[in-house]
Amino acid sequence: MIFKGSMVALVTPFRDGKVDEDGLKRLVEFHIKNGTTALVPCGTTGESATLSYDEHDTVIELTIKFANGRIPVIAGTGSNSTEEAIMLTRHAKKAGADASLQLSPYYNRPTQKGLYLHFKAIAEAVNIPIILYNIASRTGVNIEPETFAKLSEIKNIVGVKEASGSLEQMSRIKKLCPKEFLLISGDDALTLPVMSIGGLGVISVVANIIPRDVADMCLAFEKGDLKKAEGLHYKMLNIIKAMFIETNPIPVKTAMGLMKMIEPDLRLPLCEMVLENKDKLIKALKDYKLI
Repeated sequence: MIFKGSMVALVTPFRDGKVDEDGLKRLVEFHIKNGTTALVPCGTTGESATLSYDEHDTVIELTIKFANGRIPVIAGTGSNSTEEAIMLTRHAKKAGADASLQLSPYYNRPTQKGLYLHFKAIAEAVNIPIILYNIASRTGVNIEPETFAKLSEIKNIVGVKEASGSLEQMSRIKKLCPKEFLLISGDDALTLPVMSIGGLGVISVVANIIPRDVADMCLAFEKGDLKKAEGLHYKMLNIIKAMFIETNPIPVKTAMGLMKMIEPDLRLPLCEMVLENKDKLIKALKDYKLI
């Protein structure tokens, strides 16, 4: 299975402090209707760090159930503990996930050798396609291109969601890894540039609110309609910027609340936006005619 196009880093909707199952179902239908090519629950945008094990498992199970085989589900099952990552990934496979997204370990700052051994252990323990997630701004450690080259030799490690922000690093990954190793953008603002160097799409935050435009941009590029892809890239830039004026997923969930998609509930330590930033977000949403 090739994962490409507009894949959404799905928010976890909460209501009264609990996972909002009806809200999640509505979101899955919304994405299927609007051209999203894969659902990625329980990542950073899904506030995985504040979900209990039961909630984490439930969100993945429900996403798979609601998708009902119509589009793939890539379950976020990473951890800074290798054993915990294996446990979460085993559950995702058993629940029927199509792949696992593995965040690089955070806080404990492993060496490149430690990163290699961590991902290798997960891949050997659970026979499921694994997409690595490189985001040093969150984890404190960058997975180097040479480490990707070694990891790409493991048959079920199939690609990377790259959020290093460095097109040079991504170009080196493409150069060092086999042709079939998937390069996926982890930055909405860089999706088109990443696709121009061989990337296949994006695991997107902004697709939570404008899935059709993100999907259309990816599709236009794939079909060689660069003018349309470029037009959509520039159209989306301001709304993408607004998604990151505070820590993700604070702005996107606030936007979804303003758009009446879900309750904008966040879990501490994430909290409501400061008024000045909320005003900027509202302006961006109005400019895009979303509210």
